[in-house]
Amino acid sequence: MADEKKIGVYLCSDCGIGEALDIEELEKVASSEFRVPVCKTHPFLCSRDGVQVIKDDINNGDVNKIVIAACSPRVNSDVFDFDPLKNVVERVNLREQVVWTQPSDEASRESTQMMAADYLRMGITRAEKAELPDPKIADVNRTVLVVGGGVTGLTAALEASQAGYKTVLVEKAEELGGWAKKMYRVFPTKPPFAELEQPTVSSKIDAAQNDKNITIHTRATISSIEGGPGEYKVTIDRSGTAEAFDAGSIVLATGWKPYDAGKLGHLGYGKHKNVVTNLEMEELVKNGNGKVLRPSDGKPVKNVVFMQCAGQRDEDHVPYCSTVCCNVSLKQAKYVRESDPDAGAFIIYKDMRTMGLYENFYKSAQDDEGVFLAKGEILDIEEAPDGSLYVEVDNLLLGRKMNIQADIVVLATGMVSSMVPDEKGVNNLTSEYIGNIVKKETEDGEIEALEPESLILNLKYRQGPEMPHLKWGFPDSHFICFPYETRRTGIYSAGAVRHPMDAVQSTADATGAALKAIQCLELTAEGRAVHPRTWDRTYPEIRFESCTQCRRCTVECPFGAYNEKADGTPLEFPSRCRRCGVCMGACPQRVISFKDYSVDMISSVLKSIEVPDEGTFILGFVCENDAYPAFDMMGLNRMNLNPNIRLIPLRCLGGLNLVWIADALSKGIDGILLLGCKYGDDYQCHYIKGSQMANERLEKVQETLDRLMLEAERVEQVQIAINEWEKLPGIIEEFTKKIDDIGENPYKGF
Repeated sequence: MADEKKIGVYLCSDCGIGEALDIEELEKVASSEFRVPVCKTHPFLCSRDGVQVIKDDINNGDVNKIVIAACSPRVNSDVFDFDPLKNVVERVNLREQVVWTQPSDEASRESTQMMAADYLRMGITRAEKAELPDPKIADVNRTVLVVGGGVTGLTAALEASQAGYKTVLVEKAEELGGWAKKMYRVFPTKPPFAELEQPTVSSKIDAAQNDKNITIHTRATISSIEGGPGEYKVTIDRSGTAEAFDAGSIVLATGWKPYDAGKLGHLGYGKHKNVVTNLEMEELVKNGNGKVLRPSDGKPVKNVVFMQCAGQRDEDHVPYCSTVCCNVSLKQAKYVRESDPDAGAFIIYKDMRTMGLYENFYKSAQDDEGVFLAKGEILDIEEAPDGSLYVEVDNLLLGRKMNIQADIVVLATGMVSSMVPDEKGVNNLTSEYIGNIVKKETEDGEIEALEPESLILNLKYRQGPEMPHLKWGFPDSHFICFPYETRRTGIYSAGAVRHPMDAVQSTADATGAALKAIQCLELTAEGRAVHPRTWDRTYPEIRFESCTQCRRCTVECPFGAYNEKADGTPLEFPSRCRRCGVCMGACPQRVISFKDYSVDMISSVLKSIEVPDEGTFILGFVCENDAYPAFDMMGLNRMNLNPNIRLIPLRCLGGLNLVWIADALSKGIDGILLLGCKYGDDYQCHYIKGSQMANERLEKVQETLDRLMLEAERVEQVQIAINEWEKLPGIIEEFTKKIDDIGENPYKGF
């Protein structure tokens, strides 16, 4: 940008804005207060003619910082899309959060005008403080690393190759195919979704092995991964020989493993020879070429009992449902019937869960007179001298107990993410990351380090060598909005390592993850954030001369965007950064900022607000991902908003710097609401930990309030989801009443 900063303010009078506001007075705010050289009003700014007015001013060199006072920044982003490398664009929301939230009567006109004027001041101030981004354009490596050679990994590699990208596939086993290669038959994939099908994984293996874009390493594990998106340095170990190569993004497709049935002795496993797991049943049938033979003596079976949820949905074992086990038991019941038309298959279930079109598969089993389904629980299993099993069942539908003589009992054990160390049960897994060591909790509650061989990726990250995971071992991501994106930018999980799923689902999942990995490469090459702010070309800039090596940024970044030098100075990896600003909020020295987002900018925005001398005045710091659009929803539904509140959107509430609290209260603002996403186990934060970190910082705000001799109750955090917009008026009203009871801020008027 040229040294001269030329601000243009463009006011729209459409959508009721012109009727509710005195546009001339707003023009005076821009022209007189801020001495903006260009200020224009248009009756329909988002029209072709309206946009052309702005374009003409840009082309004539009259403006390079554009303030659009009209509708919400969440709409018409494509219309007001001016070259972001040449123009700063700031949106002022006069429609959804001012005009549409205020009564149209004459008595309310003055307070509505004050709101609009303040928001215009705030928008112009942001534009004044913002600078053009200086994106880190990189010559990225466009190779996709796929970890895992099962159906998910093979699909991801093939999809990336078909899109024109080189792929390296690393598999620790001697051959490709994973669990899918061990299956005798697979679930139906074609209408009417009732008949079993032959496995197709062999065709994927052949396709991958004959694809010139795909390099395959079997009998290989990853020794280390350094760097970030577009510049990973990967070292693998192939039978004791180290090999190194570069990659640009990573698909984690290491799949699942069965829950350790040795922990299910109470169900007869390990005690009775003919009690097997569903995987062992599959192996029996495949080895018998379709015949179901008793494992103890090889005799043909006449009756098989399938026990659903063996250790699953059980807090002492696997607390969740693995989603595919019901279909597996239905499939294996068909094996029994095909092996011997006179044989019987008994499925004892808690609930039958056959989602989607698999309902037809379930119905086809119901129609088979040799398949018996009973809702109930297995109470006891006894073994006869000849190896037969006597199974006592509490039939909940009939309301009585029943006994079944069986040749085999099949336990539907659960699917566990490959992220879970082999020696650990999923029920007591933790995700503690301390320094460069992944920690786990032992049976006695002690914390000890995982052995290196328990790791998959061996990342050379300050925050640990493995990806953060949820309490059950699945990679941590925003499950709804960003299902493939893990907390390590550039690494995408797919298939059963992400959550339990079958091969059909894993195939679709792998395609999505491969596309995300490709998107990562291309956005990184342009210096843009990968997600969620894909348009963002800024990155955190640190004034290292003022850094005290406190390590707050390296510790609190949810995405491992920083490593550390020996003296504790942060070592930046811009391509890992999500641009959330959490590090900016964490820094006590305030030395971290972005070109268009900084501590100084928000402090200046605060100072631009005109706090009235009378009445309770509230400031809201709002998350741009949930809280801000919730306020927009209020406007769309014409719900009234207290006119004595001003909202400052933050990229993430985790970017809140405590100096803003002090600035706001020193200015005379009576109370401060922090409106952010929900946090905890079922978090909705786009940046995983942002809202939680804001809450942790709030605990430290007492020191600031004590210094100002103000009450702690003046600052409050509220968790709000985007679909809870109807609650906002009540939240604000309740908080305002609380501030009324506390009393006026003594700094008001100074």
